[in-house]
Amino acid sequence: MNYHLIPVTAFAQNCSLIWCEETLQAAIVDPGGEAQKIVQEVTAKGVTVGQILLTHGHLDHVGAAAELAAHYGVPVVGPQKADDFWLQGLPAQSRMFGLDECLPLTPDRWLDEGETVSVGNATLQVLHCPGHTPGHIVFFDDKAKLLVSGDVIFKGGVGRSDFPQGDHAALIDSIKRKLLPLGDDVTFIPGHGPLSTLGYERLHNPFLQDELPVW
Repeated sequence: MNYHLIPVTAFAQNCSLIWCEETLQAAIVDPGGEAQKIVQEVTAKGVTVGQILLTHGHLDHVGAAAELAAHYGVPVVGPQKADDFWLQGLPAQSRMFGLDECLPLTPDRWLDEGETVSVGNATLQVLHCPGHTPGHIVFFDDKAKLLVSGDVIFKGGVGRSDFPQGDHAALIDSIKRKLLPLGDDVTFIPGHGPLSTLGYERLHNPFLQDELPVW
């Protein structure tokens, strides 16, 4: 699995273009805005977009999803349905941040724990990791040891949990029980900031330094 980061909006959100190197079939993950910038970067890579993937329903991760889905004629897939209230509230989110209105969005397919998504010959496992939002999911390519983690975990930090239906304890539990067991050698693409590995965060992330569960 290849990837290319496309930082968008004033939130410096990591929109990710991921693709199968064998087929050049691609997916756009969390297009938070600046649709035309994303289209230009996709064109430069020479890949074929087959779907838009969403980790959660916050505006800075979904703001350009509908526009890009229409442009490429592809479905919007994810997140888990518990984030529906965030997606239906996109107009209010837009007003809160003083941005152009983003209409409510209903994905073509919701995703649940244990499901998979295919990108060319690559298979992404879906893990439900609530805490930042109740319906937050992540995408994991076991073969490539690559995780697209959205706003669950960052280099040296974790996602905020002070939004409606956020839950810090659930967030830490998601990281410790679902992400860290994937392996120290897994590289993750966070929703903001630089890439890191789960092994580095297990040892150095200050939010994860209390007693770890045994697996």
